[in-house]
Amino acid sequence: MSGSSATAVCLLLASLTACGGPAPTDTARHQVQRLLDRRAAAVLHHDPAAFAATGVRAPYPNLAAVPLAAWSYRVTALRRSGGTAGADVDLSYRLTGYDTAPVTVARTLTLSTGADGAWRVDSERPAPRAAQQLWDQGPVAVVRGAHSIVLGVGQSTGSLRAYAGLADRAVPAVSRAWGGDWSGRVVVLVPGSLDRMAALLGSTAAEYRGIAAVTTGETGGGRTPADRIIVNPDAYGVLGPLGKQVVLTHETTHVATRAHTGAATPLWLSEGYADWAGYRGAGRTPDEVAPELQRAVAAGRAPTALPADADFGFAGDATRLAQAYEGGWLACRMIAAHWGEDRLDAFYRAVGTHPRRAGAVEDALRTVLHTTLPEFTARWREYLRAQLG
Repeated sequence: MSGSSATAVCLLLASLTACGGPAPTDTARHQVQRLLDRRAAAVLHHDPAAFAATGVRAPYPNLAAVPLAAWSYRVTALRRSGGTAGADVDLSYRLTGYDTAPVTVARTLTLSTGADGAWRVDSERPAPRAAQQLWDQGPVAVVRGAHSIVLGVGQSTGSLRAYAGLADRAVPAVSRAWGGDWSGRVVVLVPGSLDRMAALLGSTAAEYRGIAAVTTGETGGGRTPADRIIVNPDAYGVLGPLGKQVVLTHETTHVATRAHTGAATPLWLSEGYADWAGYRGAGRTPDEVAPELQRAVAAGRAPTALPADADFGFAGDATRLAQAYEGGWLACRMIAAHWGEDRLDAFYRAVGTHPRRAGAVEDALRTVLHTTLPEFTARWREYLRAQLG
């Protein structure tokens, strides 16, 4: 055997030794992924028997009424110990007719092998520090409106229909204020309590006590795949008819403006605009909408600057929070009254398209409203005194 031939044989043997097949964990990961692919297909094909064949039946029974256009799992990590394993998984799903791109959430699974050596899912739950999904909290009931879909747990059908009615009135109201460059439909989630609302947000109840609803979703980029209006039924339930409508219209405004809201948008503008749209046409006076600022003005403690983002903290001082919302609303109301509603919309869009926070408001004030921040702030302070004094 020549030297070159011996070298080739040695290389071949080394290659065979190094590539003796996939590691056990890699094989298991592939098997688990195939199992989860079957589990996802069972959800989409409404096949409870096929889902049960993959392991634990949860959360399938809670999903029966949810209209799903997509549902898939992707294993991101697998920790195997003999015939058991823990898996980190990304679950992606889309609601039919509402989500333009998948919602992706982190899940944790435990698995085990049976006598046949096949993997089965023993449990599926939110990953540590990840938010719950509505179906983690119980069977989901669904009501469809003309412009909305309402998903609830622990709520009567009549209650969910009432939410759909409010949302259906909110959508055209927002389109009249903002225009038609958005989907024109909303998803409303109604959990059973404040605690469960907080769990859907991956947070604590203390952060949202007294907050009637919030909107989640991705800002900027021209796409809004995962907007959800999440209701706090405890706080929402004590509102009167107008308050309930204003809240749903406010949150729907966040859905509509999401693609034009970015890191450059201050909260006084995004929250103020949403309140402006919510109260638009409601016939309420500034004294009625802004009682905390009215008291401050009457006491000679009118703010000297537009609200800062820190003023909008839910867990902070309630009076400071109320004044921040009221101050933002009055700023947007002033723009609409002095420069016109079209300029208000253009100003909002101009701020949101700015590449960074620094200079965003100043540039939009100059190019859209033809003023400066000091001039605008002085006009706003005078407006507060005139409207609330």
